[in-house]
Amino acid sequence: LGSFVKTNRDTTGNLLNTEVHSAPSQRWSMHVPAEVSAAAGGAAVLPCTFTHPHGHYAGPLTAIWRTGEPYAGPQVFRCWAARGSELCQTALSLHGRFRLLGNPRRNDLSLRVERLAPGDAGRYFCRVEFAGDVHDRYESRHGVRLHVTAAPRIVNISVLPGPAHAFRAICTAEGEPPPALVWSGPALGNSSAAVPGSAHGHQVTAELPELAHDGRYTCTAANSLGRAEASVYLFRFRGAGWASALALPLGALGLKALLLLGVLAAGVARRRPEHQDIPPQPQAQESNYENLSQMSPQSTPAAVCSPCSP
Repeated sequence: LGSFVKTNRDTTGNLLNTEVHSAPSQRWSMHVPAEVSAAAGGAAVLPCTFTHPHGHYAGPLTAIWRTGEPYAGPQVFRCWAARGSELCQTALSLHGRFRLLGNPRRNDLSLRVERLAPGDAGRYFCRVEFAGDVHDRYESRHGVRLHVTAAPRIVNISVLPGPAHAFRAICTAEGEPPPALVWSGPALGNSSAAVPGSAHGHQVTAELPELAHDGRYTCTAANSLGRAEASVYLFRFRGAGWASALALPLGALGLKALLLLGVLAAGVARRRPEHQDIPPQPQAQESNYENLSQMSPQSTPAAVCSPCSP
């Protein structure tokens, strides 16, 4: 920067002449913050400015943002400006959520990311390419880290068959910071067996290896931004010589309706005459119980539906 002096001497060390050279006033550089933090569902701005050694450049240029790693990571945004144009026309915007805020003609590549999700977290790298007579390009090597915060959300809660005709419950939640998971249920108290998820580190899973009692089991996920919970109900129906189980993640009202249908169906069955020429068509609920009653004593099927609020 500035200027420098070059002195020429002969072989004996005598001074021959002195030359003054002007150094370029600018050189290539990229300026980005180390980290930007924003909440899921909102928007974030990734600042990026640059300098270059070509003075006022008016030729064609391309602005690029990529994620993952510099130079080789997948592109999430790209725009192109014609010679002398201040408008950078968008050629690529992943899922339509990336928009250029800065003006590349004024050395500004700042980007806006909308509708943030936890999966958007990571490093982003800005790049500018000059074309025409210059054919020069430059990219940030360290990039800016986008940190996306999110309140907990239950992704899945389910009941699966376990060993020895038992059942086990699994709960998966996501959030940032990663939430802590706690199971509660009949004769259980509080138990936590959270295992970090593999997707960007924002998912966790907690499992109950054995559901020993009938009743409601609740999974609670909590972090510094909030909490969420979902429940699953386990009921074993017992009869002469057979046993089966029904696991339903549904609310108390839906459970009462199900039990009421079972009572009504049993009452209708008791009032049915012993001898009928044409048997009446069974209703869906009665058909389900008849199928269960035909199973062997060793079978313990389970029916699972979507999670519900307690």
